[in-house]
Amino acid sequence: MVFRLSSITLACCLLTTLAAQAQQCPAPLATAKRLVLATAPDMNRERVVLRFFVRGGANQPWRMIGRPRKAVIGRAGMGWGHTFRGHARNGEPVKREGDKRTPAGFFRLGASFGFEGSSRPGHVVLKRNETICVDDVRSNAYNTIQPRSVIGPGVRGENMRKIKMYRHGLFVDYPSSRRARAGSCIFLHLMTRSGRGTLGCLAMPEMTLLGVQTFAEPGAVLGVVPKTAFNRFAGCLPVL
Repeated sequence: MVFRLSSITLACCLLTTLAAQAQQCPAPLATAKRLVLATAPDMNRERVVLRFFVRGGANQPWRMIGRPRKAVIGRAGMGWGHTFRGHARNGEPVKREGDKRTPAGFFRLGASFGFEGSSRPGHVVLKRNETICVDDVRSNAYNTIQPRSVIGPGVRGENMRKIKMYRHGLFVDYPSSRRARAGSCIFLHLMTRSGRGTLGCLAMPEMTLLGVQTFAEPGAVLGVVPKTAFNRFAGCLPVL
């Protein structure tokens, strides 16, 4: 009986600790049940390792599923995303438009997209001159996807249907800032044949990306974090 009560006490203490840690974890990680985690030794690497984790609830530990996969981020590495700039230490970079860095932090993964239709909920079929991602800081439509007919001919943006790496992809809910020029048009998309880093997105081989689309379908969070910053999110991240 004593052993059982001690076990229950320990279990309750563990759940209480996990609950407290969950409250302190940054959004949207705090409530996430699925996590796609991209890590690199530091913020200046273009090659990352992807790992996939699930848990039953915010107060439960992460459990890795599958095996790690290789991917690439921005050619210049990472820069803390706009809403995570307060986590920068010792001169670490903060994401800026055109810096070829991928935002570091935690962001919700959105709908899948591609050149063809899909049965996935909310899937977006890219259309020429209809899905333009605006990267022009002069425009009020900065970091949004709009038809060319709406934003006008003078606004700079990516015509997504013309970009081969966007044949398959996932939107990333990256909360940017036009005033801070904090970066735009962040996606998960196909890796080029050269395997080089991107201009700021996260890229991977086709089979990996298709797997991520399936994994993320019920809702998932993307984490992009250098290992040097893991201790800043103590208790929030899986143990690697």
